[in-house]
Amino acid sequence: MMEKARAGEIDLIITKSISRFARNTVTVLKFARELKELGVGIFFEEQNINTLSGDGEMMLAVLASFAQEESRSMSENNKWSIRKKFERGEVMITTSRFLGYDKNEYGDLIVNRKEAEIVSLTFDLYLLNVGSSRIGELLDYLGVKTVTGTTWESGTINGMLCNEKYKGDFHLQKYYTPENKRNHTRKNNGEVQSYYISENHEPIVSPEVWEKVQEVREQRKRDRNIGQDSTMKFQNRYPLSGMLICPYCGKTLRRRQVYKKKIQWLCSTYIEKGVKACKGIRIDDAELQGLNIAEQTVIEEVVKNGKKHYCYTSKADFDCGIRNSTVSAEIKDGSVLPSVNRPRRTVIKL
Repeated sequence: MMEKARAGEIDLIITKSISRFARNTVTVLKFARELKELGVGIFFEEQNINTLSGDGEMMLAVLASFAQEESRSMSENNKWSIRKKFERGEVMITTSRFLGYDKNEYGDLIVNRKEAEIVSLTFDLYLLNVGSSRIGELLDYLGVKTVTGTTWESGTINGMLCNEKYKGDFHLQKYYTPENKRNHTRKNNGEVQSYYISENHEPIVSPEVWEKVQEVREQRKRDRNIGQDSTMKFQNRYPLSGMLICPYCGKTLRRRQVYKKKIQWLCSTYIEKGVKACKGIRIDDAELQGLNIAEQTVIEEVVKNGKKHYCYTSKADFDCGIRNSTVSAEIKDGSVLPSVNRPRRTVIKL
């Protein structure tokens, strides 16, 4: 819609209410002002406001605040309702993204025998010392699709192997949504109350097999010096592990020793699936020395005057379409100095 407005294809936008247009006051005002500068008005039917009118913006700011608070209140009510269901042991799950089970007319989990064979095979192969990436490749070779109809990733396999539902249990509230972070979930490490139900439904693998798989997984983590917590594993192995992002596929870069023991960071998709899946990016470890990278950062190659340089942009900015305009600066001896990543900020006057 915004692209069409900027292209001059829209004169007036009619929407039911402020809450339907955006969820918070800042977003409403930001786009309302941009559209107003383009000569495009917004008419809110419920509030009877036209942003092109004289007092339209003032009324919009006031009512947008009320709409934001109403949305927050509804969200809190929904969270309260879900917490009460968890306290009563009521299971809330969809099987559309969950391999191995269907739901009956009462909402209880029942085993899907065909899919259960895939789950059992995955657990058995892992105990035979076959890695998650190799298991995924084997399932792809056999023509087995994931529950969403796509190819298998190592993360999908690992998620299956640690899922307690396959031994018949259910862990409620494993993930939660932080305050003011819509559509963002985080692993629950005690931030909110969680509940565990044993023997909730028919298992696909025995509790003994499931526990054995967890022991093997933990041993492999210790052997590879990877932390158990998803946020700590980035720090335990190498300082930049999990922090560097490929601009083409969005996957993280992995540290690898290449020709003549040279250390480079390469796209994980390129490593696992080759250039057909992602042309990838690689950067020397020496190039990153001295950079103050404290958050996930997208690295892009830039060719300037026939020489390769690198541009560093925080992933948050990259996802919003913002690119760091600075690249590595060349010095006299031909080496490269890292650029300083200065994220751009949008300031909105209220």
